[in-house]
Amino acid sequence: MRNSIIRALINATAVYFIVSGCAKINAPTGGPKDKEIPVILKSVPESGTVNFNKKEIVIYFDEFVVLDQISEKFMVSPPMKKRPDVFTRGKSIHIKFEEELRENATYTFYFQDAIRDLNEGNKINNYQFVFSTGPVIDSLSVNGNVYSGLSLDIPENAMVLLYSQMDDTSVVKQLPDYITRSEKNGEFRINNIHPGMYRLYALIDADNSKNYNNRDEEFAFNPDPVEITPEKNLLPVVKDTAVVKPADGKIPFKPPIIGEYPLITFKAEKKARYLTSSARKHPYQLTYTLSLPPDTLKFDFTIPGTKNDGYFIEKNKNRDTITVWLTDSSLYHRPQIETIVDFPFTDSLGILSQKTDTITMRYLAPRAAPRSKVIKRTPYKINTGISGQVRPDKKIIITAPTPFMPPDTSKISFYELLKTERTKHPFRLTKDTASSWRYLMETQLKAGDNYLFIADSGAFTSIYGDCSDSTGIRFSVLKPETFGKLILDISGYEGSMIVQLLSNTEALVREAHMKGEGKLEFPLLEKGKYRLRVIFDLNGDGKWTTGDFDSHRQPEPVLYYPEELNIPENWEVKQPWALELKNYKNPKMQGVKKAEKQ
Repeated sequence: MRNSIIRALINATAVYFIVSGCAKINAPTGGPKDKEIPVILKSVPESGTVNFNKKEIVIYFDEFVVLDQISEKFMVSPPMKKRPDVFTRGKSIHIKFEEELRENATYTFYFQDAIRDLNEGNKINNYQFVFSTGPVIDSLSVNGNVYSGLSLDIPENAMVLLYSQMDDTSVVKQLPDYITRSEKNGEFRINNIHPGMYRLYALIDADNSKNYNNRDEEFAFNPDPVEITPEKNLLPVVKDTAVVKPADGKIPFKPPIIGEYPLITFKAEKKARYLTSSARKHPYQLTYTLSLPPDTLKFDFTIPGTKNDGYFIEKNKNRDTITVWLTDSSLYHRPQIETIVDFPFTDSLGILSQKTDTITMRYLAPRAAPRSKVIKRTPYKINTGISGQVRPDKKIIITAPTPFMPPDTSKISFYELLKTERTKHPFRLTKDTASSWRYLMETQLKAGDNYLFIADSGAFTSIYGDCSDSTGIRFSVLKPETFGKLILDISGYEGSMIVQLLSNTEALVREAHMKGEGKLEFPLLEKGKYRLRVIFDLNGDGKWTTGDFDSHRQPEPVLYYPEELNIPENWEVKQPWALELKNYKNPKMQGVKKAEKQ
């Protein structure tokens, strides 16, 4: 009996160690990471087939594949009215379509990088399947680059369209003869084109119509017809689809190939006139905005049955926005007000006339607080825009959320702070003629000095009786030595131009208007990196003018200085700039411009 028990314990122990040992066995690593792209074994029919008359294409691979964003990336040239059905089945991709194909036409199916392997996502770059419904494959091509008008950045999802019809209405109403999508660096190339004369366009297609049927879409057109002949044809560039990543994991910068046709996209100016918005954000404030300035037409406002002294109107600089301040308490306490607005209006036939609308302006007051809580009146907050350290050329502008009553200057003090004392510094408050809620503080600030601004309680009062709280702001004025200066010596252009100094993120810092060659200074620059852009102001209106397809006007050309400029502190940088090119920006400075959502 004892021996039986000992044998049972030994067997149980052995089983335990066997099971434990099995549990500790690690899964196989699978060997080195797969970096190979899927290989096409065959296709039925073969790419390059002529006299094609099938309704399905099957492409076979050596491994399982997936389709990444196929609805966005897959394109057919020439376009089909109904999109083909593209799907995977095992190690194959199927393309099915029911549409009758054009006679004697060469079709290209563009996959871009949508085909990837299942496990590692290795992609086939720029894969194309080609066939012809006629006896020959068309073999000519056209290439170029797409840029955004003012920034010369690369627009996202730009389609490039090629039309054999020469009239302007074709791009508005008909599908193109050939189509492709530009690459991430702005390059485009349309292959397998039949010889002939064509019109070339680029489009950020907002409604997937493949037509320029909306003036809010970004659009570009080549000014002249494009002639495609065997003599002009360029052989396709063979692209290496295997991209080797460096140790940091980043793909090296790939400059675009500069093609024959640059296309500069633009958004056309609005032409239709209408009232875009009306709002009553506060009980005492009404705003109305037009799509365009009214020019010589009327943009007026009235409240029926109310005296005009119960409110006053302010118009902005462009006169396309009216702000109405209600001063009669019997008016602004109403939950709704009937207003009449007279404004320019363009109807569906494009006819401009004067329109009068009755608009009900409603204001829903916030829900009242419980009685147990004390309701405090909102203080009248003013803003001076000064604190800490300010520039020597700083202008002090006092603003408030509602119109001012004349300030009580006896409650306002301005001091220059010396080492052991403070002395009163002269100033004058001047009301902004264009805005009832802005005052300009005119004074002379000395570089390197310290100042103290004090406004006692009630120094500023609104037209509604709200009073400002007391405030004190101490600040110093920076010395010129803490800034740098840029001096440009511009040559190579005799016309009007706008020279813009931009931050390294291309926010506008300064701009200057000049005509012809000469020197231009930008003083008092904070240390840092800057970019330069010149707008060739062809029409002399002092601003960048966008394009217009109706009048065949291209957007005004621009040019970027080829590198960023570093401006050190307390340093004068002199930089010559010969304006020899137009519509050029160093590819290393180009970003991808996101297409605006409509």
